[in-house]
Amino acid sequence: MKGLYSQLSFLIPKTQTSGSKDALPQRDLLEEAASYIKKLQGKIESLKRKRKVLWVNIQGIHMDVTDDDHKFEVQVRVKDVLMEVVLLSGLKKGLKLHHVFSILEEEGAEVINANFSTVGDKIIHTIHSQAISSRIGLEEKRIKERLEGLVLMANESNS
Repeated sequence: MKGLYSQLSFLIPKTQTSGSKDALPQRDLLEEAASYIKKLQGKIESLKRKRKVLWVNIQGIHMDVTDDDHKFEVQVRVKDVLMEVVLLSGLKKGLKLHHVFSILEEEGAEVINANFSTVGDKIIHTIHSQAISSRIGLEEKRIKERLEGLVLMANESNS
């Protein structure tokens, strides 16, 4: 036990109030270690919240990641014949991606790749596609309206 207490004293930083850790009684050493662990847990939670905010901002979705309303958000970006669709949803509400793919195909887009990331209680789906015909192109506004309609139907069925 003495060896373990010695190891513990080296693992926790010295504080201004306690001075030398070597002279601390075992009870005080344990209290200081518990306090230090709680402080580290608080830092971890703070960093997790910051990471969520940074990740969501990196994805271009500006939303409060701490809210619990689990609403969907749709973003569509078209550049020439390429299109990126970003769907943000909560874990508890599902959106059937085959319906999204069907809409994209009906609008003249071919899905190149799709991936998702989970951030806290949010799922971010990113779908990249391209126009089947470069002469026809892709109509960003119409695609966004159709996807938002699909999201509304998903919200109603999940409510």
